[in-house]
Amino acid sequence: MDTQPVHPDVFIHVRIIVGMVLGLSLTRLVTGLTRFVQHPARERIYPIHMGWVLFMFLAIIHFWWYEFGLSAIRHWTFELYLFVILYAVLFATIASLLFPDRMEEYSGYEEYFQSRRRWFYGFLALIFLVDMADTAFKGAEHFRSLGIEYPIRQTLFAICSIVAIFVASKTYQMVFVTVGLIYQISWILRLFNIMS
Repeated sequence: MDTQPVHPDVFIHVRIIVGMVLGLSLTRLVTGLTRFVQHPARERIYPIHMGWVLFMFLAIIHFWWYEFGLSAIRHWTFELYLFVILYAVLFATIASLLFPDRMEEYSGYEEYFQSRRRWFYGFLALIFLVDMADTAFKGAEHFRSLGIEYPIRQTLFAICSIVAIFVASKTYQMVFVTVGLIYQISWILRLFNIMS
């Protein structure tokens, strides 16, 4: 990695754009969550859906925290810039899938989520795989600093997501989201509690 100083405005520019996209993602999730408070009789909570909402809320916040590592990049190309923006767009896409604009044609979140589960889990698998490329852009030393647990974690999450595309079992999905959420909290607290 080139050690020449980078103009600080370059990184600030990238963070602003990424922050805007992630801000839209968080807004979508928060707005969706408030529907349950605004219309408790009409909007029924579906545990699998709610588990993934909480997982994505945490994942988006973690992504924003973790992307500080991009400050180590000395030369920004348009391709790298586009990659980071598209990575952030994946979070916005999933947030929109979790809380669609309209629900009239569905009886509730259970029917909606199960009817769109292949799209959801497909994008979720993509996020875990794209994250490994994003981590690699931060440098080989950074990638190695996360240990062997990181690529194993990402690969297993991606595989479990792909399985959920083809296996409609609600039990599998519930176990996946429960274990995933607990592991995500543990992962963040163990490895990313302090920004560096």
